[in-house]
Amino acid sequence: MCLLWPKTQQVPIMDPSTASKRPVGILLVKVLGAQNLEKKGLFLLGSKSDPYVKLKMSDDWLPSKRTTVKRSNLNPEWNEDFKFVVKDLENQSLVVNVFHRAQVGKHAKMGMNRVLLKELPPEETQVSTLNLLKTMDPNDVQNEKSRGQITLEVTYKPFKQEEDTEEESMDGTDEVQKAPDNTPAGGGLLFVILHEAQDVEGKHHTNPYAKITFKGEEKKTKVVKKNRDPRWEHEFEFACEEPPTNDKLHVQVLSKAGKIGGILHDKETLGYIDITLADVISNRRINEKYRLIDSKYGQIQIELQWRTS
Repeated sequence: MCLLWPKTQQVPIMDPSTASKRPVGILLVKVLGAQNLEKKGLFLLGSKSDPYVKLKMSDDWLPSKRTTVKRSNLNPEWNEDFKFVVKDLENQSLVVNVFHRAQVGKHAKMGMNRVLLKELPPEETQVSTLNLLKTMDPNDVQNEKSRGQITLEVTYKPFKQEEDTEEESMDGTDEVQKAPDNTPAGGGLLFVILHEAQDVEGKHHTNPYAKITFKGEEKKTKVVKKNRDPRWEHEFEFACEEPPTNDKLHVQVLSKAGKIGGILHDKETLGYIDITLADVISNRRINEKYRLIDSKYGQIQIELQWRTS
């Protein structure tokens, strides 16, 4: 999934107690479909809606995830899968919003509901059909109107509980100790911290950013303009149902053209590296500099951490 970096961005205020909690599990969500949605199309009598679904964990700063748009359909079927990191099983919920994609103007909200995580039995898949509401206020009379339903398949997979593996070292810094030989078969989080790159240079421009690809999912850092030694200090996380021992992480450094010259030379590749993840699973943490392939002198510093609760 690619993230856009707008010029201005509102930063939501999180509950500090939630922000500081360690992940406890993964929520698997399959959006199956919706039924009996309202007609939201304009101009033509009897025109249908173009619905899509947005999903988000409460008390989470990460952007919403969304399905594709189903055109002219009041009973759409998606069968699309999503993963979410759970940090507070007792208080968090999955917030579900259904929208109509308008051809002109603001997209129309068709309804919403939520799934309380504390009501989900672990390791058990549940299929739920939720009525779409105007608001989550139980006293709102607008919720009496029928807006259709949405059907989800949800599974909560808790991480395997282990003893705390973080201890203070002799020099007072925190280290992640080596995992036991029987690395747990349960899930975890792969944290990727892109610290910086050095000696990267493009033929036509040098405005570097990094792109990570892991199991088909893409994430990007910000662009650092006119800098051969960019510093990002950007952290990403990937939820895994099991240790990615046999997987690789693909990291590519690119340069994005400025306003001038962007038509002919929009992007340039400044180098890449493929990192086998078996070492980080066994050692829990790796922080190294890597030589970039297809770069004359370029290097990139990447920190990898494998965390379970």
